[in-house]
Amino acid sequence: MQVHELPTTDMPALAERLAGLPHLVFLDSAMPHATLGRYSYLAADPYAVLDARDGGATLGGEPVGDAFTALGRALESMRAAPHPDLPPFQGGAAGFVSYEYGRRLERLPAPEVDDLGVPDAILPLYDWVVACDHAKGRAWLISTGAPAPEGRARDDRAKARAEQALVWLSRPAATRKPALPAAPLSFASNFDRAAYVAAIARTVEYVLAGDIFQANVAQRFLADLPEGFDPWAFYRRLRTRNAAPFAAYLDFGDVVVASSSPERFVRVEGDRVEARPIKGTAKRWTDPIADGSSSRALLGSEKDRAENVMIVDLLRNDLSRVCRPGTVEVPTLCGLETYASVHHLVSVVTGQLREGLGVVDLLRASFPGGSITGAPKLRAMEIITEIERHARGVYCGSIGWIGFSGDADFNIAIRTATIAKGKALFQAGGGITALSDPAAEYDETLTKARAVFDAFGGRLAEQAEGARPLAAAGGLR
Repeated sequence: MQVHELPTTDMPALAERLAGLPHLVFLDSAMPHATLGRYSYLAADPYAVLDARDGGATLGGEPVGDAFTALGRALESMRAAPHPDLPPFQGGAAGFVSYEYGRRLERLPAPEVDDLGVPDAILPLYDWVVACDHAKGRAWLISTGAPAPEGRARDDRAKARAEQALVWLSRPAATRKPALPAAPLSFASNFDRAAYVAAIARTVEYVLAGDIFQANVAQRFLADLPEGFDPWAFYRRLRTRNAAPFAAYLDFGDVVVASSSPERFVRVEGDRVEARPIKGTAKRWTDPIADGSSSRALLGSEKDRAENVMIVDLLRNDLSRVCRPGTVEVPTLCGLETYASVHHLVSVVTGQLREGLGVVDLLRASFPGGSITGAPKLRAMEIITEIERHARGVYCGSIGWIGFSGDADFNIAIRTATIAKGKALFQAGGGITALSDPAAEYDETLTKARAVFDAFGGRLAEQAEGARPLAAAGGLR
């Protein structure tokens, strides 16, 4: 392994210097946080790509059987203990697994409409990575030498790839101003207000009939992009307007993903697992008194706490499938977390993996995350497909990394936009229970979507009067 400390921790600037390299991935802790937002990672030019689409999968361009199995084998062949003094991701796989990958794990109906045809998963394998520890204020280039065999060949490759990466990182970045499009983008939803209210009412009927306890129902927003639209400039605006600890920018050529997610799906460190489901959202306000009232109302909301507890139980069940008996615990239940434009109720579920099991086994047992499906999970997913009709794509899937060490960290891909085929797509939704007010649920989707609209330069038809939502005022820094 080759390790070189870099003279800067300006990760967006370093990302711009790597522009144009294949499969650029930027896992961006854009919101400072002592633990959740401590590390950011940057990589490009992978030595192989796992690509799952159209029911099949390839690795390095060669057909493979099960995508997760092939990924697990590829990572295991390069197994290495992490350097203890560096950020935990030191080479391995990084990318996205779309919500539709769930149909490879369970027998589920296909959506009627797939607007962009996003692959089920793209997970490139990176032999070098730029890793930043924001707490220490330091960044390093780490070059592993993968996939060369252990010994002299791997050492030589690690050195050569580090030298090449340092050249890329030292070249001047083009001056780019993150300007808004000349004209506001026009987004079309798969629901208007009346249709969404009716859809939520239908979901409540399923709850009252005993089919489900909860389902997460979203509306999707789709727009044609103008000539010359700059996805990176859009992401720079998004990470400023809606700073989040699990943000990401993936430039995979035909598909670009920009995420400002506040939610961790799962983290694996050694044999320890952590999930952090979000259920319960309240709007933030510029007026401190109104903002405090909003957070207190969320903490006291019977409906939001009930949503959160249901999903905690679902995740306890998912983790119990791969964790040692008696190790699954809930150290935090319905804690309050505050972000740029919203307050959230967040719980923490932990466990210890059974001997011989790893990240791939955990993903099989728990993907997609329960906080964006509902409970029971499979029936909720069937109802979601029936009501939404449109493929979710990356939205409600996961973005993250799996290291050669066996450690991993994945987000839930909410507040996430996908850019492909000359279009931009993003979604916003919420958990529906028997206590849901359909009109209020519609308004909540707009609260969640507002920062993404703002970053695109789009307009919302509805704005609250009087006190202004923070996202509409430009957000907090």
